[in-house]
Amino acid sequence: MKAAATEATSAWRAWTISLRLQTLPLACCGILLGSALAVASGATPDRAVFALALITAVLLQLLANLANDYGDFSKSADTSARLGPQRGMQMGMISLAQMRRALWFTATLCLLAGGALLTIACRSTTDMLVFLGLGKVSIIAALTYTLGRHAYGYLGLGDLSVLVFFGLVAVGGSYYLQTGRIDPHVTVPAIGCGLLSVLVLNVNNMRDMDEDRKHGKITLAIRLGARRARYYHLLVLLAGLGALAWTAWHSGQGRLAPWGFLLMAPLAVSHASTMLHYAKAEELRAQLPVSVSLNILSIGLLALDLIFR
Repeated sequence: MKAAATEATSAWRAWTISLRLQTLPLACCGILLGSALAVASGATPDRAVFALALITAVLLQLLANLANDYGDFSKSADTSARLGPQRGMQMGMISLAQMRRALWFTATLCLLAGGALLTIACRSTTDMLVFLGLGKVSIIAALTYTLGRHAYGYLGLGDLSVLVFFGLVAVGGSYYLQTGRIDPHVTVPAIGCGLLSVLVLNVNNMRDMDEDRKHGKITLAIRLGARRARYYHLLVLLAGLGALAWTAWHSGQGRLAPWGFLLMAPLAVSHASTMLHYAKAEELRAQLPVSVSLNILSIGLLALDLIFR
């Protein structure tokens, strides 16, 4: 009995690791910001649309996490020398067949949640067709980051994909579903939201540069090189926070919520200093949760300001 319980616990832990539940708040940030922008524009939010958009975004993130585990393992990019946390397949607790079934199951859930969202949110046939196309592309992008012979994560295109899907699609799409209109002013906060998600990816890529290079995973950090990747990181951080600061200023007719950005300033400065001056890749392990915190704090505080201003 004890052996069976231990095995079940280990299997549950392996799946929890591969699902990377700590990344799920990042998937929610774009939906939250887009919905908050809709409220600030005078729209009455539809709670069912908001809830289904969140569920769909979370499921897409889970699909991407599982596909990333599968793709990196099948390409032998996950080894014991990797500085990041171990994954379920890497530890030998999840087989290729089990992961394939999990990918099919999660993809099916994505289709069901996305279909339900579009059924209640789309106002016309054109809207339905456009968002069906976006949903299809989103699922393909989640799967092909590390899967397939031409996985774009191995070609240095991960940053661009994160900017598009975590920023423009998540924020712009959720704003449109709540309001039924396109607003060019949403572009700046959408880019800011996407850039702060790129920040998280770049910490991960800078940490794993040596191992990724050995296994042919040529991320943007590797293309830039260690020194320029540091400055790129600083640029992404400043541009992301700058875009959100502009949004707070613009939406408040000159009233920037200083408490939000002042609260993040020490954390942002400390993070930037570490990313610019670290000596060993091991030091970046602690910066991954810091970058996630910066993302969640900045988007969360801005959303609160937009909703309750």
